[in-house]
Amino acid sequence: MTDPAPEATRRLSKGERTRARILDSATELFAHSGYLAVSLRDIAAHAGLTHAGLLHHFPGKEALLLDVLGRRDQLDGRRLFPGVLAPGDPEPEPAERLRRLLDVVTRNAGTPGLVALYAKLSAEASDPEHPAHLYFVRRYQVLRRETTGLLAELFAAADAQDDPATVAQQLLALMDGLQTQWLLEPGAVDMAEQVRAFLRRYGVEAGRG
Repeated sequence: MTDPAPEATRRLSKGERTRARILDSATELFAHSGYLAVSLRDIAAHAGLTHAGLLHHFPGKEALLLDVLGRRDQLDGRRLFPGVLAPGDPEPEPAERLRRLLDVVTRNAGTPGLVALYAKLSAEASDPEHPAHLYFVRRYQVLRRETTGLLAELFAAADAQDDPATVAQQLLALMDGLQTQWLLEPGAVDMAEQVRAFLRRYGVEAGRG
């Protein structure tokens, strides 16, 4: 998700700007320290608010976390997958959805904070008691389903005989692993190129955007 244009930012109400500032602070702190180690008071101080001021906009840390996670997923999901399109949105062709997927991978290289946030929180959320556990379960369900559907169409066009569901799981695992390696040593990993190389093994060409 790209940053809003200045004109769009000026149209936000004071309350909306405050909520955005809180979400920015929460994203940064969760990415650095994880959900469990960060308090609402930490987030409020980082955003330049009192604890009570933050609670005026978010009822608790769990609600804030879920808003942070859903902030980017909503736009990326609608751009990539027809199964999560808003009513009336045109369905992009498979090749266009693949191009957008590579755009997301490329853009992630410019947002290390968000990549770190997802890496850290997905590990924490393996605990069924974690407030983001169900979010990540559902997120991967959607990703597997929609990626399988996309690959099925691409494989049919490429006359590939591989099982799309199996390759979808492998692709998602590859992308998660690449993000971890990239966080450890950014200069050593080209995430988008590795995804392209993986897809070429199945006769699918994913050109550069």
